[in-house]
Amino acid sequence: MRAFPLLLAALLAFSAPVLAVQPNEVLKDQALEQRARQISSGLRCLVCQNQSIDDSDAPLAKDLRILVRERLTAGDNDKAVIDFVVARYGDFVLLRPPMNARTIALWAAPFLIVLFGAIFLWRRRNRAASPAGTTLTAEEQHRLDQLLRDEHG
Repeated sequence: MRAFPLLLAALLAFSAPVLAVQPNEVLKDQALEQRARQISSGLRCLVCQNQSIDDSDAPLAKDLRILVRERLTAGDNDKAVIDFVVARYGDFVLLRPPMNARTIALWAAPFLIVLFGAIFLWRRRNRAASPAGTTLTAEEQHRLDQLLRDEHG
């Protein structure tokens, strides 16, 4: 029973998010490193797709982290670094892609799926609630009887 608190503490310590940035990637200038981390946190790992490049151990993510740091060291501002990466890999590399003509389908798709799903369910419910057979008017019934008599005539 004494081991339980120790085990719990160990699990909590190891469950904290671990950044994949390697010590040899860290810039000596803390201000530049902070900017690099800020930029990297908004860039998607193209291999993992649901992680930022800071959180990914994939070789491509490492290459992108190094690229960001190289561009910052060369004197690029944050927007220029992001624009450079987007020019190479497209808007998909951004964890929060902008809303523009190329990405409007990505932004609209969830809403359209919900809308069409709701319309489908509404129509299905109304169809199930309507009577199975429709009744004919007296004139339609008379005409049908006439056609049947003429056919069997």
